[in-house]
Amino acid sequence: MAEYNKPRILYLKRILEERTDEEHPLTTSQLIEILNTEFGIYAHRTTISKDIAALVDFGMDIVTIHSTQSKYFVASRKFELPELKLLIDAVESSKFITEKKSRALIDKIHSLTSEGQVSKLKRNNYVAERIKPDNEQIYYIVDTINDAINEEKKISFQYYDYTGLKKKVLKNKGEIYTLSPYHLVWSGDYYYVMGYSDKKNKVVTFRVDRIAANPQVLEADVVPQPTGFELADFTKEVFNMYDGQEVTVDLRCDNSLMKTMIDRFGEDVKTLAYDMTSFRLLTDISVSPTFFGWVFGFDGKVQILAPEEVKEQYKQMIKKAAEDV
Repeated sequence: MAEYNKPRILYLKRILEERTDEEHPLTTSQLIEILNTEFGIYAHRTTISKDIAALVDFGMDIVTIHSTQSKYFVASRKFELPELKLLIDAVESSKFITEKKSRALIDKIHSLTSEGQVSKLKRNNYVAERIKPDNEQIYYIVDTINDAINEEKKISFQYYDYTGLKKKVLKNKGEIYTLSPYHLVWSGDYYYVMGYSDKKNKVVTFRVDRIAANPQVLEADVVPQPTGFELADFTKEVFNMYDGQEVTVDLRCDNSLMKTMIDRFGEDVKTLAYDMTSFRLLTDISVSPTFFGWVFGFDGKVQILAPEEVKEQYKQMIKKAAEDV
């Protein structure tokens, strides 16, 4: 008689959530058979209908198709199919999440819908040319840094770099970096930890996936954030073309690049008509070789109009590059 004491309604809930949707309803007989053969739980037609009524009262959106053999399916869930696909695409395309962790996360996302819907997700899901990291410790590193931020404690760690032969080595011969962590920032498909460096006497960033091992949380309290420090302004300076002197640049861009510029700088970026084939774009950037390389990559379709000193720096960089060839 022990089988009658099993939590029948909980197993019924699981079966409905995992196996039913609008295209895959289950009959009363099928539910009774699954409960009996797979879970060793006895059920009767009347108990099934009563349990389903209780689940509906609990808040589940279960639709009953009335006929000679009633059928049931879960009509709505916390996540709709397009939302789940967006989550899966985000995981698949992330350069931060390893292949192994991606599979584990996607399996968890699949558990949020029915088996029939999962088959649709698998059939329709493809992300081209995925680049995945191999550092499986990233998740523990993020967790440790997050704990240190909450506890307002310094951390210490070693940092990876690459040689000209693409060999991964510890930066600065294994130097131990000490940081007062303030924020974890997601930018350009990577996590960065932002904090105060005692050595450099300023706020700096480190890419989390290049931290060599789980950081050590120190007993020392963090250095308070510098007076006037604004996270939004700092991230804009660092991640809008990286470190360098921040200035307002005036760019001439080919009309074909309007979408590209909006994708890069947002719809609020200031643009003005220049002539029939191009437009001006004014934005704040950090002047650096990265910015110049970005401009050069448009093969003449982006030109620096002002300021004059930035134009001159760009010309000198191109000249030096040509001389080195």
